[in-house]
Amino acid sequence: MKNWLNKYIVFTKAEFNGLILLLSLILLSYLFPFIYRYYYHQENVLNANDVAAIQELKLESNKTSLYPDRYTPKDHSQRKNKPEIVYFYFDPNIIDVNKWQLLGLSLKQAQSIVNYVAKGGRFYKPEDLKKMYTISPQKYEELLPYVQIANQKQENTFKSSFIKKEPVMVEVNNADTTELTLIRGIGPAFAKRIVKYRERLGGFYQKEQLMEVFGIDSAKYGQIKDEVMVNKENLKKININVVQYDELKNHPYLTGKQANALIQYRKQHGNYKSAEDLNKVLILSPEITQKISPYLQF
Repeated sequence: MKNWLNKYIVFTKAEFNGLILLLSLILLSYLFPFIYRYYYHQENVLNANDVAAIQELKLESNKTSLYPDRYTPKDHSQRKNKPEIVYFYFDPNIIDVNKWQLLGLSLKQAQSIVNYVAKGGRFYKPEDLKKMYTISPQKYEELLPYVQIANQKQENTFKSSFIKKEPVMVEVNNADTTELTLIRGIGPAFAKRIVKYRERLGGFYQKEQLMEVFGIDSAKYGQIKDEVMVNKENLKKININVVQYDELKNHPYLTGKQANALIQYRKQHGNYKSAEDLNKVLILSPEITQKISPYLQF
């Protein structure tokens, strides 16, 4: 080839070598796409599942752009988590949390209403549902047609008898649950709570302590205070100089740490002589000392 070229064109050796290199590069550039596709084409080929997925995504995208207000891309988790509202006839005095949630209330809203009933609250007529602050006006209107209070006549009779209770005077430290229900505004549930708390406390030394009973707030106390009295002689007292930790920690006015501090102080400094000695126990506040003192014997 060199002789043939030299016959028509004169090249130096360096120019001839450069020409050969240039032709080689041109040939390689021409063949490169074919070589590349041969070795790497199979790795980039999409399988049938990939093609189907791409087509589905394109379809979803087209539907979303055409109907943005009517079409939502598939989101099974949101559909599954969103509860379906089911309306049915119900008595708000007896249904539980789960049924309130079926009616469209959140767990917190449902629990609030159930707690209200558990504490002695009652719905005497469907419109009473409106007084529950957890139910919005719109939700109230939706629920109202389905409210059916069972034994309405019986409820009204109960309410009338509740109002017509004659005034009494009950000594709360000696009374049993039957006697406590004679007090206007105290039913069997409240009577049991009063007796249970009285046993833990050791008795009441003033009737204002009734407000420490679960469910008896200032309004309820105002309703019953004129029908109760307290006999301080019936208090069950604790001998602070012999009592052990396990017994002392169960008193409602003391925490475990405070009970332990009282025992440790007695071990280190000897017996307590009076209520004033309690002030030397640093962990006890003046308020706690004042509350616990009537129950201690020195």
